Amino acid sequence: MEKPIHQKKRNLSVILFVAIGFFLSSCQDKCRQVRTYRTTKQKVISLKTLESAVANSTADLVNPGKIYIKDNYLFINEIKKGIHVIDNTNPASPKFVSFINIPGNVDMAVVDDIMYADSYSDMVVINISNPSKIGVVNRVKKVFTNGTIDGVSWYYDEQNKQIVDFDWITVTDTVDVICEGGVYPQIYYTRGGIFYETAFADKSSALSSSAPASGSKAPGASGVGGSMARFTIMKDHLYAVSNQELIPFNIANITNPIIQPTIKLTWGIETIFPYKDKLFIGSTTGMHIYDNTNPSAPKWLSTYSHFKACDPVVVYDNYAYVTLRATNNNGGRCGQVNSNQLDLIDITDPANPSLVKSFDMEGPAGLGIDYPNLFICEGDKGLKVFSMADPMNIDKNKLTEFKNLDAFDVIPLDKKLMLIGKDGLYQYDYSDPKNLKLLSSIKSVKK
Repeated sequence: MEKPIHQKKRNLSVILFVAIGFFLSSCQDKCRQVRTYRTTKQKVISLKTLESAVANSTADLVNPGKIYIKDNYLFINEIKKGIHVIDNTNPASPKFVSFINIPGNVDMAVVDDIMYADSYSDMVVINISNPSKIGVVNRVKKVFTNGTIDGVSWYYDEQNKQIVDFDWITVTDTVDVICEGGVYPQIYYTRGGIFYETAFADKSSALSSSAPASGSKAPGASGVGGSMARFTIMKDHLYAVSNQELIPFNIANITNPIIQPTIKLTWGIETIFPYKDKLFIGSTTGMHIYDNTNPSAPKWLSTYSHFKACDPVVVYDNYAYVTLRATNNNGGRCGQVNSNQLDLIDITDPANPSLVKSFDMEGPAGLGIDYPNLFICEGDKGLKVFSMADPMNIDKNKLTEFKNLDAFDVIPLDKKLMLIGKDGLYQYDYSDPKNLKLLSSIKSVKK
């Protein structure tokens, strides 16, 4: 039986569609796409290994993190590896003294000759009276059960009594793709939660190829940390923040820290900054203010909320200065909003903080205050120095800037500025804030 006319037309349409598709695909060029991206590889560390690893060692400055100052010593965290101890008696000529191997280390604080340092889940208490021959005098176990270091998460495996962590590795591979009309689109994709941009080979490879300086400075013989610190010392207490907790330690006996009741916070806690009798805690979603009149039991006063972004905070007088940035130190996204700014927050009434004004920035990270000077790190965009004498017009009072360096955090102290970034450590004399003078630098080793 002869097929109906409409069925013949439908069959002809299918044949024509397939033929056109085959014709078009045969006309498209095949290209080789080269992809280079960072991803993570799991590693497991036993608690026995963790506890026996803290000792003097040697290491290059490769991946610098937090900085801390105590007397004539400067301490630089080597992310997840330990702490470099530097004799900074002469800032124009700093000298490496030793390296303290501490697996999983990110933060530190020092009082007298005692250092408190995190080692994944534990808080390690170290005697550094002789930095070249340190001694572990105590260890508070299972203080932290999980965390984020260098942009990736780790956790404590209770069942197997081990730490499960991940290291960054760089992977390069190639795939065959269709490139139409010689156009090579830029495609973003993600591995390990971070976005990367693909790189394409060219067509020839087509296959057819007066106030205290800002920082965590406490009364007595403790040191000074930067705005990115997760540890701070205030009175006779050490405070540490995890991803979602505020953990007070009584350190009246400095070699025997005693944990006080922990305080649950929202997720995404990043930094802690002490000012007078208050603790200011920065998170990815806001700033929390705690009354620290009773140091063993800080009391929540208020929360200033903002869109999701990486967020350190420093305080001076009646204002809090909060930097918000869209990407973290590894280029991963901090939030859904692509905004980079400095928020000026009125804390005259700490129970009711309010946004006064926002200033556009390029990619702000850590910041520091030595009134009237405000130092703001802009990541790979460098360092900017402003006068904050008129808080409402900070953006109109830029004193100077440096664009040829990477700036993660700063500590301004006694007219000397310590700056840390991926490139390493820089020290400046800012006696004239319009004309910073480089005193010295310790460059990180590229591996």
